[in-house]
Amino acid sequence: MISLSQIHIRVQMLPTGSFAFYGETEQANEVPAYVLRKLLFAWHEGSFYGTQLESIRTGYGEALVVTPYMAMDYLAGPGVLLHGKLSWDSDVLLMKKGASLFREALAAGWYKPSFRHWLLQGGIGWKPQLPGAKLGELEQLYGGRLGEEFWLDWFNTAAGEKVKEEPESEIGVAWSRLSEGNTLLKKGPVAGVSWMQEHDWLLAIGWKQDDTPYRICVQLVEPYVETYLDGTTAAKDNGADWRLRFIAQDRRDANRFVEFSTTGNSLAGRAPAAWQDSIEVKIQEQTDRVLRILPQLESEYQQGKIVEQLSDDEAWEFLTESSLQLVAAGISVFLPSWWGELSQGRPELRAKVRSSVGTSRKPMFGMDHIVQFDWRVALGGMDLSEEEFHQIAEQKKRLIYIRGKWVQLDPADLEQLKAVMRHRDRRKGLSFRDVLEMHLMEGEGDSLSMNPQLSETSQDGKLEREFKVTIELNSSLRTLLRKLNQRKSIPLARIDGLEADLRPYQAEGVSWLLFLREIGLGGCLADDMGLGKTVQFIAYLLALKTIIPSQSPAPSLLICPTSVLGNWQKELERFAPSLKVHLHYGAQRPKGEAFEASVAGADLVITSYNIAQLDEDELSSLAWNTLCLDEAQNIKNAYTKQSQAIRSLEALHRIALTGTPMENRLTELWSIFDFINPGYLGTLRHFNHHYVGPIEKSTDGSPGLTSRVQRLIRPFLLRRVKKDPAIQLDLPEKVESKAYVALTPEQAALYENVVQSMMERLDSLSVMEKKGLILASLMKLKQICDHPSLLLKDGDRPGEVGAPGVERAVRSAKLERLLEMLDELRSDGGGCLIFTQFVEMGHLLQRVIAQERGEPVQFLHGGVAKAKRDEKIARFQDEALPEGERCRIFILSLKAGGTGLNLTAANHVFHYDRWWNPAVENQATDRAFRIGQTRDVQVHKFITLGTLEERIDEMIERKKGLSDQIVGTGESWVTEMSTSELRELFSLRREWVEK
Repeated sequence: MISLSQIHIRVQMLPTGSFAFYGETEQANEVPAYVLRKLLFAWHEGSFYGTQLESIRTGYGEALVVTPYMAMDYLAGPGVLLHGKLSWDSDVLLMKKGASLFREALAAGWYKPSFRHWLLQGGIGWKPQLPGAKLGELEQLYGGRLGEEFWLDWFNTAAGEKVKEEPESEIGVAWSRLSEGNTLLKKGPVAGVSWMQEHDWLLAIGWKQDDTPYRICVQLVEPYVETYLDGTTAAKDNGADWRLRFIAQDRRDANRFVEFSTTGNSLAGRAPAAWQDSIEVKIQEQTDRVLRILPQLESEYQQGKIVEQLSDDEAWEFLTESSLQLVAAGISVFLPSWWGELSQGRPELRAKVRSSVGTSRKPMFGMDHIVQFDWRVALGGMDLSEEEFHQIAEQKKRLIYIRGKWVQLDPADLEQLKAVMRHRDRRKGLSFRDVLEMHLMEGEGDSLSMNPQLSETSQDGKLEREFKVTIELNSSLRTLLRKLNQRKSIPLARIDGLEADLRPYQAEGVSWLLFLREIGLGGCLADDMGLGKTVQFIAYLLALKTIIPSQSPAPSLLICPTSVLGNWQKELERFAPSLKVHLHYGAQRPKGEAFEASVAGADLVITSYNIAQLDEDELSSLAWNTLCLDEAQNIKNAYTKQSQAIRSLEALHRIALTGTPMENRLTELWSIFDFINPGYLGTLRHFNHHYVGPIEKSTDGSPGLTSRVQRLIRPFLLRRVKKDPAIQLDLPEKVESKAYVALTPEQAALYENVVQSMMERLDSLSVMEKKGLILASLMKLKQICDHPSLLLKDGDRPGEVGAPGVERAVRSAKLERLLEMLDELRSDGGGCLIFTQFVEMGHLLQRVIAQERGEPVQFLHGGVAKAKRDEKIARFQDEALPEGERCRIFILSLKAGGTGLNLTAANHVFHYDRWWNPAVENQATDRAFRIGQTRDVQVHKFITLGTLEERIDEMIERKKGLSDQIVGTGESWVTEMSTSELRELFSLRREWVEK
């Protein structure tokens, strides 16, 4: 147990401003904190008798932590246990004296804001201001071993604590009054306050009040303005017409003032008698303050006096800088009445579009078209001609009096404005791209502001401020820009010769493409798969023959993937039989000089991306009427030879068709836009630097930049998705489409071998043997159309499923097309069913799709047990499953999955190979299209061109109106055909074989 006979108390100020109380026995043993609480604070109410004090351990041992104000309160009158025998450290005895003085000072109001604290830290601090003998006691403490800084810091932190704990106290109210709206205290000391003394500062913050009945103010008087006989006015120009003067303003009547000379302190007006005794002293005090703040204003001829006249440059400095310094010091300054409005304005370059621009009906714009303007300079609310502006600029003045008012002329603004004018003169105006970008960035209106990118930099390469150029649009150009931004305002075109009824959104798309063509701009039609991009482009082609006169003798050119060449040819035959279409494809396609003759008279030439690269010379020999890219994401890599070859082709109009304008990176979007409107988004390097890098590296996607890109591309990108309410209402409940593909050379060779072998044996067989051979051959041909491995039993060859670093070995165009369509529908989050009648094909599809897509793929066939079957269905249907566990691609054999299942999670159905019985196929489709389905169902049927698949599909289509079940059940009807009919059905048309 610790003896209480003799305990030595030591107190130390911590870096936080609080105090640590230690106790030590005669034997140099530390006293525990719980003992110190009872010993020192048992009678101290402010600390709740020591219970609120925390303890810490330092190098001196265990200590109690006491806040600055609580330490002051305690040491000013400590209460200890009567039986305690304490000895106090000599420093603590000094602290007791200081605490008594400080507590009395706070109670009596003996304090003021600390100028020293403000200079060092900013904000409000406090220092004691003791009277008479009390001040002498404090100064003795200042000179003691603890030092002045210790005492000032303690008082300041204790006062601050009292303000916080007792806001209604006298010092709390004083702090609140000082802190409200006092910018000098909030900002803290800034550069250029070396002139300030404590008295100046206390006046500036309002702690001290000037008790005189007047205040001494400074006024800047503008030059004398002369009026000439013709009524015009101008400032008298003698080089020093601006004047400074002192004004004594009545504190009770702001309209009553007397002027004084700044050099002789002499009255220029009659002052009240009560002001006379001290006014000269006050003027001198104010003069001294002004010169401490602005020493450059001291008169060259009279030391300690202020100059009365200022040059133009000196007046400008006083208006923009010196006056603000005086106001910050608490000195009232009177400036000319027009300065507040003038100082906020900047000159503008105004360009009014000439009334003739945009009125012609012929295609006359394009991105690089120069729009002609009439130019003027807006300065101080006045419009000046370029000649007037240059005359004024040559005077090189910051302030000039013109047309009855003062106008600001900032040299930096003038130089920048001149640079913009030089830039404009070199370009002979602004391009339509410039005007369009300004319009898209600012929104609709009668005027625009120039994008800062169009402004030039100064000679040192720096552009310190943006320069505003206002573009005033005429009515024709406003209408044109409104149509670009609001497609609903484009009148719908009437299309003659189209064998289809366009839905409203499709008619909108066609009219939009025609409008873009009319003004010479390209567009990207990016509708969802199944919304009819094909029929919209076909309608556009028909319109070129009837609505818009052709500006080119050449046909239009369509470039598409090889897998959809047949699809395009079929759709053109179906919807626009009047169009003359030429297919530039195959080994026998015309080359060299024969090419132009082959396409003469055609409305449309169709070719593939591969051929476009191989036949670049032939295709670039013509300036095409329209150049259209289907599946335009094929040029997403701007650096490939294929992309470069296609970009080099000339055309009056460019169109991109794609359901996925951007798959992974923003550069893919740039690539498509650089095709449809070259240069619109700048160079790829510029686009990467300003958009791609900042957006893709940003953690939040950089909403501001993303929004900017969206506004830039919106007029040229028409994107409608099936989930849009306006689109959904217009679509039928079930949409069927056909995907036409070609055979690969490997498939074609196998196909012809099977047909030849069958035809050689056919006439020598009995009826039953003949039927068996036909059905066996039929099965082999269908397998070949699906994938060669089904016939050869050779499994997947290297590269079949896209091994890393290995280019895919394309063995089946049908499989390639399926993968493309899966990429598009899965990018929209859709689910799908894929039906095939071959189990081997199902397994192959499962392997290839799973590896290509990197997501789970299920296969349901007759060999799957019921429990496993139910598990697969639940995994496909259950929306509650986590995204990684749920499967959205479901392959089914036609027999095992064609009936009895509810698979409404799918909104796409693929018939990879045909059963040729519409009823059977419809039953399979109805696994998704049934009660419980909330989305439109897209049905895709694959057909291999040039094969029996195409011919049988044509037969079904011809007979479709007679019966839903056209050719009986199964495929036994084929066996009833004659040899010649079989030869016609099975023979391969070689033009649809991939080269």
